[in-house]
Amino acid sequence: MLREVELRRRSLTVVVALPVAGWPAREELATRVGEALGALDGIGEVRVEMAVMGDDERAQLLECLARPAGGEPVSIGVSSQPQVAQHAHGGAPGPIQHTEGRPNRFMLQGSRTRIVGISSGKGGVGKSSVAVNLAVALAARGHEVGLLDADVYGFSVPKMLGVTREPAAIGDLLVPPVVHGVRCLSMGFFVPDEQPVIWRGPMLHKALEQFLVDAYWGEPEYLLVDMPPGTGDVALSLGQYLPRTEILVVTTPQQAAQRVAQRSAFAAKRLKLPVRGVIENLSWFTGDDGTRYELFGAGGGQALAESLDVPLLGRIPLVPAVREGGDAGVPVRIADPSGEAASAFDSLAEAVVSLGPSRIYRAELKVR
Repeated sequence: MLREVELRRRSLTVVVALPVAGWPAREELATRVGEALGALDGIGEVRVEMAVMGDDERAQLLECLARPAGGEPVSIGVSSQPQVAQHAHGGAPGPIQHTEGRPNRFMLQGSRTRIVGISSGKGGVGKSSVAVNLAVALAARGHEVGLLDADVYGFSVPKMLGVTREPAAIGDLLVPPVVHGVRCLSMGFFVPDEQPVIWRGPMLHKALEQFLVDAYWGEPEYLLVDMPPGTGDVALSLGQYLPRTEILVVTTPQQAAQRVAQRSAFAAKRLKLPVRGVIENLSWFTGDDGTRYELFGAGGGQALAESLDVPLLGRIPLVPAVREGGDAGVPVRIADPSGEAASAFDSLAEAVVSLGPSRIYRAELKVR
């Protein structure tokens, strides 16, 4: 994208070629380039000019984006009239056109990405809040993180993460936006809030495939998948497309929720997806006097972890700031980084990192 750099005395002019004319992050890109160059010694004035790529440049960019780490180039179609992805307002939503032959980068040899599914047996346990704040906490530790909102019917991640712009489309390749260091993709970018997604299993299956294959995720260290509650079509699809997925089960302290969450864990094992740990949400509320009140009971997370023979990775307190941050689009890990909930999410991120991957894939290790 860097087309030209010209330095005259202390004045620096940079020309950046945008993939498409309506690139949604052009103002942010210009600002960040200007700030980075303005901090250099000997630079006085910085001018950042924007141009638009021609078809040949765009084709070269797409080939670069589609090439897996250390892999061969992949031929990608380039539209002569590239557009920025828009909400599918009006009518029933439908999957974007899929490019046949494009690989699932996360399943290729050499992929460094750990895929972590955030699962629960039932709704209402704060699974999406956990997924969003865990992703932000991992990014704050310096990790490259992607967050896939696979809860197609109940998508909420874009709002909770505070995404203010939609994915861009370069030809037929989506480029998810990045917020708080997290690259995010969701059905919420393509369907208005008030419109339900009324799809049968095969359409869900296709949509998830496209979110994985027809989007540029880069080479993240972690891809968190916010899974829908229960054990339905999406879980089956993820088991097929992302067989390396590690499952973290979210529950609350009450025994009834623990028993339901156990079904989600058993379903993951049936799909041969390793369950790595349990996260207990809504564990306690700290009053003004410093007393902890266990409003939803106690022990559910530990009991579930023991029954599954996995560690209890974290306990997240009930804090109004978590709900307020989700409604305002400012995760509590950002809004109150030194608070009780943020500290719990930091500890959870450290525990996830310390676990290490469940399986290690090395090209030089072959079974003969």
